[in-house]
Amino acid sequence: QVQLVESGGGLAQAGGSLRLSCAASGRTFNSYAMGWFRQAPGKEREAVAAISWNGGTILYADSVKGRFTISRDNAKRTAYLQMNSLKPEDTAVYYCAADSTALSAWSSKWYRGVGLDYWGQGTQVTVSS
Repeated sequence: QVQLVESGGGLAQAGGSLRLSCAASGRTFNSYAMGWFRQAPGKEREAVAAISWNGGTILYADSVKGRFTISRDNAKRTAYLQMNSLKPEDTAVYYCAADSTALSAWSSKWYRGVGLDYWGQGTQVTVSS
């Protein structure tokens, strides 16, 4: 069993930065791929970034490439999403997710966020113009 708790959301101005954290409990965290998703009001959930268990594979949505960085610290059982050059359209609830299957590409499972093993409760990110 893995529990995920996001933190670090809040209000930022356009062009600013925020760093989200996803703290995981459970001894098997190190074997899970981790990812970040977001959902804006009235919109479908979308994948933002994902990272394999050892950081060897990292994937980004086109909308955040060059601005967001996903990372993880297995010793601290924490995944991060560094968000720079924020835009108002980044406003959303951000969720982290974990899955035991290997991450090698944007599979349907990861791209759509369907069937992933664990989800956090989400953290609100609001970017003002």
